[in-house]
Amino acid sequence: MLSVRVFVTGAAGFIGSALVRQLIADNAADVVCVDKLTYAGNLDSLAEVQSSPRYVLHRVDIADREAMRALFERYRPDAVLHLAAESHVDRSIDAPGDFIHTNVNGTFVLLEEARRYWLTLSATQREKFRFLHVSTDEVFGSLDDGGFFTEESPYHPNSPYSASKAAADHLVRAWHHTYGLPVVVTNCSNNYGPFQFPEKLIPLMILRAWAGESLPVYGRGENQRDWLYVDDHVRALRLVLARGRVGETYAIGGGAVLRNIDVVRAVCRILQELRPSATRYEDLIEFVEDRPGHDLRYAIDASKIRDELGWQPIETFESGLRRTVEWYLAHDEWLERVRSGAYRGERLGLGVTA
Repeated sequence: MLSVRVFVTGAAGFIGSALVRQLIADNAADVVCVDKLTYAGNLDSLAEVQSSPRYVLHRVDIADREAMRALFERYRPDAVLHLAAESHVDRSIDAPGDFIHTNVNGTFVLLEEARRYWLTLSATQREKFRFLHVSTDEVFGSLDDGGFFTEESPYHPNSPYSASKAAADHLVRAWHHTYGLPVVVTNCSNNYGPFQFPEKLIPLMILRAWAGESLPVYGRGENQRDWLYVDDHVRALRLVLARGRVGETYAIGGGAVLRNIDVVRAVCRILQELRPSATRYEDLIEFVEDRPGHDLRYAIDASKIRDELGWQPIETFESGLRRTVEWYLAHDEWLERVRSGAYRGERLGLGVTA
């Protein structure tokens, strides 16, 4: 067995599963995967590592104090990488209670059980232990006047999702400053790549365009996001875990700030090249009523993680998007299993309580 053992919460989710796959492929750690396996938790995303002796999965709600305590006592990890979260803004508008339960209460329970466990360690083990909390740039609100988010940006969350993540960020920092728990926080921009649940913009557009369905774009598609390929994000998280300074925050962005309409058109162009259609995919674009409280612009200044840890994205948006579209086209069986579940690509975020 390897000498490093880590907990990854939200391990069957999009970013969590990419992290687990990379850790196992690189022989970097023994990985204890913790996931509630809600609608977006997909065990297919972990299929390639399930036979590894360094992988184990426990179906556990991080808000279940007794279950989390038992896992800490059984496995005694060297680090916790906390990615478990309800993460879709539209769903948070329809059912905010789920976001409070997991993102706020779950983070609180996880911090408390991590602290309880940490206090049982020797002085040397305590010094090495890390709690890495993975958050979002959405906690900072909207950059309506341009500019970039940095680690010093004030918090101004505008959706139930971002408010719940902001609350979790503050809890993590408080547990460091009050109790000394060795934490590091990251705030990332919009991730994309293979295995992403198709409620998010890029996979939803791929899925609907391929099926010849309309491509709904909020407002006039002028909202801007900073796009980060998921494997680049995972490399950043591993660097922060290994070399990040305790108590610090690191902003992680892909350096690709694009309007939503331009992202959708880019998806259509790649699809038209790879799967030509007599009806142009771009002709399927349909502008729909905007999401309530839709932030105009997110963009991250990632100079801190670049200068301190030497990280920068490998994928350009063009190369990452092409890899993403190619993956979805080659995994229609995965898409079919997703579409056979509860989510069918319908409009979310209309404020209708689930």
